Parts: sequence; C-alpha cells; structure tokens
Amino acid sequence: QVQLVESGGGLVQAGGSLRLSCAASGSIFSPNAMGWYRQAPGKQRDLVASITTGGSTNYADSVKGRFTISRDNAKNTVYLQMNSLKAEDTAVYYCNFKRFGSIRYDYWGQGTQVTVSS
Repeated sequence: QVQLVESGGGLVQAGGSLRLSCAASGSIFSPNAMGWYRQAPGKQRDLVASITTGGSTNYADSVKGRFTISRDNAKNTVYLQMNSLKAEDTAVYYCNFKRFGSIRYDYWGQGTQVTVSS
C-alpha cells in the first residue's frame, strides 16, 4: 500500500503561481515514478508531469516552460511548481505513484482543486 497526501491547491488569478506537494508513505520501492495528472469537468484525466527516482521528467506539451516537477527522494515527496497559470489549467490535480519493473503497482491521491480565474 502507498498513501499519497497532496497539498497546495487553491484559487489564483491568471498569470499567478501555485506549488503543489505530494508526500508518499508506505511501500515506497524503486524504481518508481511520481507525477501529477489533472482532470477538468467532463474531460479525461491527463498527465501533467512525472519524474522518476533517477530524475527523468516528462511534461505535457501544454505545460512545458511553465510548470516544473521535482522530487525529494529522501522525503518521498514530489512538487509541482506552476507558473504563468491560465484559466485552462483549472482542474482537479491528482498525485500518482507508479512502481515499475518486475513488480508494478499504481496509487492515486485524493486530488486537489486548482482554480485559475481569468
């Protein structure tokens, strides 16, 4: 089992910044990837950004240059720094933990709302 606790969502004006955090606990084994997905009303849940234990990152095209993902492996915590926010970034953001390799499992956080007012 992996528990994910998210924080940092909220309401911000367009052009502003927010920082999301997600702390993982439980069966944290490597190799793994932690990341953020988002889901707007009536839309599917899509990847925003992810980062592996080795530091490899992956970003959605829509956030490249504006969002930065990072992680502290000692704290099992992943961060998402979101700058130059746009109204279309409004969504529920979900933290994800994914173990890969010979043993695979996948866990989700409860989600945190990010609302960008235009």
